[in-house]
Order: sequence, then C-alpha cells, then structure tokens
Amino acid sequence: MRTGGLGQYIDVAQMTLYAFWAFFAGLVFYLRREDKREGYPLVSEMIGESDKAVTEGFPLLPRPKMFRLYHGGVSYAPRPETPTIPNGAVSAGLFPGAPLDPTGNPLVDGIGPAAYAHRLDEPDLTIDGKYKIVPLREGREYYLHPASPDPRGWRVVAADRLSPGVISDIWLDEIEEAVRYLEITLTLPGFEGQHVLIPHSFVRFRKNMREVSVTAILSYQFADAPRTRSLEYVTRFEEDKLVGYFGGGQLLATYERSRPLL
Repeated sequence: MRTGGLGQYIDVAQMTLYAFWAFFAGLVFYLRREDKREGYPLVSEMIGESDKAVTEGFPLLPRPKMFRLYHGGVSYAPRPETPTIPNGAVSAGLFPGAPLDPTGNPLVDGIGPAAYAHRLDEPDLTIDGKYKIVPLREGREYYLHPASPDPRGWRVVAADRLSPGVISDIWLDEIEEAVRYLEITLTLPGFEGQHVLIPHSFVRFRKNMREVSVTAILSYQFADAPRTRSLEYVTRFEEDKLVGYFGGGQLLATYERSRPLL
C-alpha cells in the first residue's frame, strides 16, 4: 500500500462523523451527570407510604467533589446532608405534584412562596475578609446621598396600617454600594426593643409623611420575623429566611391573599 493513501480505503468523512457523535454523546453524559451535583437525589413523597422514595435517575450521581473556599474551609458537591422535607403542611390532593396546604404559620414553616434555601450560616465576606453587608453605623466610610431619603427615625407602617416600630439603621452592601436592609426596632407589646431586618425591595418611602410602608406582612407578624444572631452582620442563611418570610407574606400574610381571585 502506498503511503498517504488512507483515504482510498477508509471513508474519512464518515469516520470523522462517527467520532463527533461519540464525542457529543460523551459530552452530554458528562454534563448531565455534573448538573446532578446540586438538587439531587430527588425526594418524592409516595402516596399511601410513610417512607420517602429517593430517586437519582440516569446517570447516577457523581462522586463528591471537594471545592476549596476562598476564605478557608471546603465544600462538597453533591452534599452529604440528607435532603430536608417541608413540614407544617399537608398535600392538597392525592396526586403527585399536588400543592401544599399549610397547617401552621406558613411564613415561619417556610412553605410555598415563603420557602428558603439552607445556605451556609455564615456571613458573606469581601475579598479582604470583611463583612460584606454591614449597618451604616459600622460603615464609617459610607453615607447617604443628600438627595436620598434618610428613613432613620421614621415609623414603619404595615399592611394593616398599624406601626410595629421605627427604622433605627440602614444596612449596606459594601461591594455593590447599595442599600440591602432597613433595621427596625420593634415597639410591639412584649417585643419592645427587638431588631428585625427588612429587605430593601419590600419597602416604599413616604417622605412627606416620614413613613416606611411595608405591605408584605401585617404589623403583628413582625414579631415572628426571623432574627439575626448579631447586630453587626447577617449570615447567608438568615438572608434567605428574611427574603422568604417577607416574600411569602405577599401571598400568605392574610387568608384573602392565599385564595384565588375568581
């Protein structure tokens, strides 16, 4: 056989096509397995059975991979923790995928729109190891723009037009240079002096009335709002709980909100 005559005996174009198909199939298999590092194994509640069916599907879960975190420590994916099952609710129907009807306080139990992710219960940090989100009293290098309203000292008005407290401070994101939370000091009976963070996206400023309107929840529901374990920082887990609580209030704060419009 003469050298350089491979194309005379093998259909190179067809072999190249087969090689591409094999590569593409391997790529799809790899990506499908890698995307199972988060959210798997699936947990579904089997009707008529008390145990849970754990499903992985095909392909199976990959072996845990270790990731070294920038500020120290490691994280694994898939995570070794057992998936959490929502409690405080019952199925609204006897079919897979039925919605959940809360049996207690859905805002506290984290049901439906009030659900939250179990993130790391540590504060988010800047690249130099400082707290990323801090109260304005701690961020001495920052101040409000003169054209921006300063709500400190303003009263908070909830969805029932009652006031659960007054704004005592503003929490800033030092990386984004934006307001993330308003800190309220409660005046509710039995909860005087306690502090709650309100996500900035759930407030409306009424400058002429020196009020901060929070229509997501009712005044007495501020008593059950998640607390932070420190007045100097907020953890990532606490942030998710806060957003879940106030976000869930948009649909679950009152009975009327949770019912169909028609």
